Amino acid sequence: MTAHATTIVAVMRDGKVAMAGDGQVTIENQIMKAGAKKVRRMHDGKVLAGIAGSVADAYALSDKFEAKLDESHGNILRAVREFAKEWRTDRILRRLEALMIVVDKEHLLVLSGNGEVIEPDDGVAAIGSGGGFALAAARALLRHSDLPAEKIVEEALRTAASICVFTNENITVESL
Repeated sequence: MTAHATTIVAVMRDGKVAMAGDGQVTIENQIMKAGAKKVRRMHDGKVLAGIAGSVADAYALSDKFEAKLDESHGNILRAVREFAKEWRTDRILRRLEALMIVVDKEHLLVLSGNGEVIEPDDGVAAIGSGGGFALAAARALLRHSDLPAEKIVEEALRTAASICVFTNENITVESL
């Protein structure tokens, strides 16, 4: 049995970026924790990272990415490139089950263990069990409201929590 952390959403708007994560951690169909913090500040608070997937894998990958970010002196593109290459090719790391979103003031990137690095066209990304619901809600709010990025990610996660049983309303929001 593996504990899973679920939903992360990020939005860029008007020169600001916000990321939110719900607090639910589940093992199979049981809620094990309701107040987990899934969004992390890195590199003196200039980068945000959120991971959805196995909890143990998420911690390992988060630590590994932060080390690459420090090695690259905060250059998120260089850190992502090196991290994705290692995640894809390392015999142990490539077995880790997770997706990751990393953001700074200029970049919003989704990373996977297959080596994919995706920068969404519209400045919106979401991952995890409720990711599809959060993504749809965030895109609609971005297009049809004047809400700031922080409020969009919060409301997108509330929408996901109202639909997805693996997402709760114990939401952490961070912004740059």
